[in-house]
Amino acid sequence: MSITKILTDKLSAAFAECGYSAELGTVVTSDRPDLCQFQCNGAFAGAKLYHKAPRMIAADAAAKLEGDADLEKVEVVGAGFINITVSDEFLLGYVKQALADENLGIPQAEKPETVVLDYGGPNVAKPLHIGHLRSAVIGEALKRLVRATGRKTISDVHLGDWGLQMGLVMAELQERHPEWACFAEDFDAENFAGVDLDAESLNVIYPFASAKSKENDDFKQKARAVTAKLQKGDPGYTALWREIIRISVADMKKNYENLNVDFDYWYGESDAEKYVPELLDVLNEKGLLHESQGAMVVDVAEESDKITIPPVIIKKSDNSNIYATTDLATLIQREHDFKPDQIWYIVDARQGLHFTQVFRCAKKAGLVPEEVTLAHIGYGTMNGADGKPYKTREGGVMRLADFYNTVYEAALERVSASNFSKDADREDIARKITVATIKFGDLVNYCMKDYVFDMDKFMAPDGKTGSFLLYTIARINSILKKAEGAGEQFDSSAVYTDSERDLLLKISLSGEAFALAYREKAPSVICENAYQLASAFSKFYHDNHILTEEDADKKRAWLNICAAVRTVLEKHLDVLGIEPVEMM
Repeated sequence: MSITKILTDKLSAAFAECGYSAELGTVVTSDRPDLCQFQCNGAFAGAKLYHKAPRMIAADAAAKLEGDADLEKVEVVGAGFINITVSDEFLLGYVKQALADENLGIPQAEKPETVVLDYGGPNVAKPLHIGHLRSAVIGEALKRLVRATGRKTISDVHLGDWGLQMGLVMAELQERHPEWACFAEDFDAENFAGVDLDAESLNVIYPFASAKSKENDDFKQKARAVTAKLQKGDPGYTALWREIIRISVADMKKNYENLNVDFDYWYGESDAEKYVPELLDVLNEKGLLHESQGAMVVDVAEESDKITIPPVIIKKSDNSNIYATTDLATLIQREHDFKPDQIWYIVDARQGLHFTQVFRCAKKAGLVPEEVTLAHIGYGTMNGADGKPYKTREGGVMRLADFYNTVYEAALERVSASNFSKDADREDIARKITVATIKFGDLVNYCMKDYVFDMDKFMAPDGKTGSFLLYTIARINSILKKAEGAGEQFDSSAVYTDSERDLLLKISLSGEAFALAYREKAPSVICENAYQLASAFSKFYHDNHILTEEDADKKRAWLNICAAVRTVLEKHLDVLGIEPVEMM
């Protein structure tokens, strides 16, 4: 149970004992930490209910808490605020209990729950670029956050692998390599040995074919014909398509692994294709599907809409599917396979209208139960110094691999200049700093907010950066190493300084930060809490001479808190998908 919940229960009982509503007893962390740790403002609401001065109501409740050993001070101030400071014994006991808990005091789901997370969304046969970064980084953090709160997660990359782009690539490959067995009329699928193709070649072919189709109508029509044959199951094109997917996915996995991002399923739009007939049947049975300008659509507008919400297109006038079709069919697949309680889509904020249409259509058609939560978690863009989407020096779209390598080279240069890292460890440390720089620099921002990627700022060893968190853990490792294993078990019985007390309070409130981050679907809350915890430790470290302290009890208490901070900080980093370092 969180500290604020424990205190709320105490205040609620006190209000009820005085004849007031127990609902007045809600306790929150203080917005004036210089005056107290927690506060209760319920007396102001009580004044309207009971026609009594809020200060009198607050005084009645506060009087009932006199003698409570968990509370150091309960004071009524101002017009009726109740300021609360807990006792050191209570604080130490709470920290000890949280550290003994396998979940470190993070509130767990009250009942079993499954959350499907759809993030990544790359297109097959195209290189991952900078535009894929935020979905991967935010989605991975949300997945780990959901898991940390005791819920089951299912993650799906949701590949774009079934549209005209595939026809463009295969049409161009056919023109370049007409001798390939997969293009032969008598193609033998059982003895197909694959093709001489790699990821780099694919990355070149798609933009070439795309540009070619804009200038050459015959080629565009050929690509459309190839796409149609693929979607009808042509064995040669299907075999080539599988090869392209295999090569693309292997390359994508390397990029995602660099960022500590992974997925349970590598499904694509093609996997939803077999559910399209069921989708059409359901929409027809419910009388939702109708013709409009040659297309088949479903109306999803509502009277309360303040903007125009157009019908969702299910079949285009040429009878082809669009993203909405496959997204709805994918919902059927997920309901069949996973029976999720929630489905979160971590996709660019500019796709908001699309998801409004899809979610409304899904609920109208009953594709998922009414109680299933469908959520679009949109995000802004990562920009360069000019405030525009991050690009290469030449002005082109930067590949994700190139972006990672640029940050890695900068990190390696800094690590190599350090006197504290061993040669053998430098590449590993640089890799971890790279991930911390990229991820924390992204996740510390509210998802919907655009931000500017500033290498020097994001890699700085101080300030609100991933490197600062890694440095804090490395410093704690050094302290504990010099103390030769001290602090392994939290058994402190006294608090000696204000900075120590503040640090204990930060540890105690971390579980609540995780709960808030989950409710808000905001990894930025975890970043902010990690930074506040590391900052509090920095002050504690500078205020107290830990290793040279002569009082054995005091020194043991301080080493205990060092180890506790490391444990809790590492939990924050784990949820953010950042690995700690031994030294820096």
